[in-house]
Amino acid sequence: MPTSITITSEFSGSVVAKGATDDLSAQLLRHAGFKQIDDWHGRRHRLPTTTPLADQVAIASHAAEMLRAARYDVTLPPSLDTARMSPPVHALGPYAAGAELLSITDQIRAAEDGASLQRAVDHLLHPEHGALERVREALEAAGEQVNDLDDDAYALADRFGFASEFVSSAQSELVDSEAAELRRVGDASTSYSPARTVRDHRGAALATSPAANQAKVSSASSSQTAPCSATGHPPRASTPRR
Repeated sequence: MPTSITITSEFSGSVVAKGATDDLSAQLLRHAGFKQIDDWHGRRHRLPTTTPLADQVAIASHAAEMLRAARYDVTLPPSLDTARMSPPVHALGPYAAGAELLSITDQIRAAEDGASLQRAVDHLLHPEHGALERVREALEAAGEQVNDLDDDAYALADRFGFASEFVSSAQSELVDSEAAELRRVGDASTSYSPARTVRDHRGAALATSPAANQAKVSSASSSQTAPCSATGHPPRASTPRR
């Protein structure tokens, strides 16, 4: 059965080939210009995000041709196929970045576990290539450009600078630990259950039994009524004899 290999373009701008698990397909992809990566995601081949679009299309198309000639089943989108390439049409017209973010939002909402959620959110929070980093850079550049164009518009430049700092603060709150924590999202209920069980058992051990509570109530009520129980009246003060 032929191996199925998929070559796609990611939101980060990088082109990735997945499914090349044998040596021949991996060698063909490397020959075309892909870099091989082996990590916890498995083996895959990637083009750097700095690769120009025209080179991405040429390399992906050439890799697909060689793989198909070697009888591999290759899936290649039209945007990376020189034979079927057509200009991209964005749902929001000229606002291509907004359209990409909408697609990321759809991936986040469609996540079925912590790992898939982490992969989708990584497009936002990656410290080098994530959307937040790009937004921070754009705001910072806008403030600098305002200063360059008009020295008197320093207040407007400062507002762009403050906005850039706010985005940077959001990054620092989320980037450091989000990967590990997001991957555990689906397992939160089970991972904390032992601690919860210990607390429950400790509470049960320290809890007073209903019988003991009843005994305390009975003891308290009897101690309060003891002075009145003998005569039915409160004790009277004694009077001196004549």
